[in-house]
Amino acid sequence: FTNERGGVVGSSTYYRVWQEARALALPPAAVASPLAARPYDLRHSALSTWLNAGVDPTEVAERAGNSVEVLLSRYAKCIDGRQEVVNRKIEELLREYE
Repeated sequence: FTNERGGVVGSSTYYRVWQEARALALPPAAVASPLAARPYDLRHSALSTWLNAGVDPTEVAERAGNSVEVLLSRYAKCIDGRQEVVNRKIEELLREYE
């Protein structure tokens, strides 16, 4: 993005506007929390959500502009509660070979 003089918008401007937007968009308790403290947190949230939803890591990595190795090294710990879903998928696949 460019500023009104055609220059690059500075990071301090992004941060200030982000903080103002958070205060307008979130309830006071959330504003006081670390929730979406930085714009980058939205990216982290999106990638974590996609992985938890079962989106293939290759697809998530491509959309994020990362390699699968980088994606999983940073986001694998965010995948939670998927054991039951994964077990069911494995069982369904194995039944196809019976």
